Amino acid sequence: MSAPAITTPQQYVQDKAAASGSSFYYAFLFLPPPRRAAITAFYAFCREVDDVVDEVSDPGVAATKLAWWRQEVTRAFAGQPSHPVMQALMPLTADYAIRAEHLNAVIEGCEMDLTQTRYLDFAGLRRYCHLVAGVVGEVAARIFGHTDPATIEYAHRLGLALQLTNIIRDVGDDARRGRIYLPVSELQQFDVKANEILKRESPWGYSERFTALMRFQAERAHRCYDEALALLPEADRQAQKPGLMMANIYRTLLREIEADHFQVLHQRTSLTPLRKLWIAMCTHWRGR
Repeated sequence: MSAPAITTPQQYVQDKAAASGSSFYYAFLFLPPPRRAAITAFYAFCREVDDVVDEVSDPGVAATKLAWWRQEVTRAFAGQPSHPVMQALMPLTADYAIRAEHLNAVIEGCEMDLTQTRYLDFAGLRRYCHLVAGVVGEVAARIFGHTDPATIEYAHRLGLALQLTNIIRDVGDDARRGRIYLPVSELQQFDVKANEILKRESPWGYSERFTALMRFQAERAHRCYDEALALLPEADRQAQKPGLMMANIYRTLLREIEADHFQVLHQRTSLTPLRKLWIAMCTHWRGR
């Protein structure tokens, strides 16, 4: 009888990233090995923390698990990582200026999901997006390589654009969990009731009011993409190509949702793996 295969920390994070099916994975493929190892380990950390919120039904248990992750970050930066994700990530943190505060910000964003299911206005939502996407964008930009401080500002704006696209795509999925990320003030602006979204019913769930609300969300996301791309310094454009791949994949997804008239309450629009890879390859060839 053969001995069971031993999974190394590096194999663990690789499997975690690949299994997610995320668009991010396709952008990683074009990186040189050291940077690919770093972004894969960091992305696996983000997935582990995010999965706590999405997969643990008891909020108390989820809070305890997130508290454990905070302790693990502290231990890891003190030289004693115990989880394979942190064992894979820690040897690479110094090379790419990844700090404990970056990881704790991601945990803080996930903790918000346990205590908050509504956001009164866009300012509140933006704070959440900063933690779960802007900081992630910053760490990714550091790993990809940058020479100009403006690239970090670009990364935060792109992270916001990507997260707003996620929110648009996942309105129905989030409603199933009792969450609405669309700001309450904007629901009121377009006269859309929270219970209409939570019920996820046709046909009145897809009212003209709802479509107008979603068009407003999409237009803001597009503005964020445009602002992000305008902020990216030419000197760092080559290094930041993986982020541009993400922008093109997610913006294509956003346009698909728009073309389908925002049918997001009962379904989750997605691109095929082959299409994501093709967009990534085209971005790689064009450099934009």
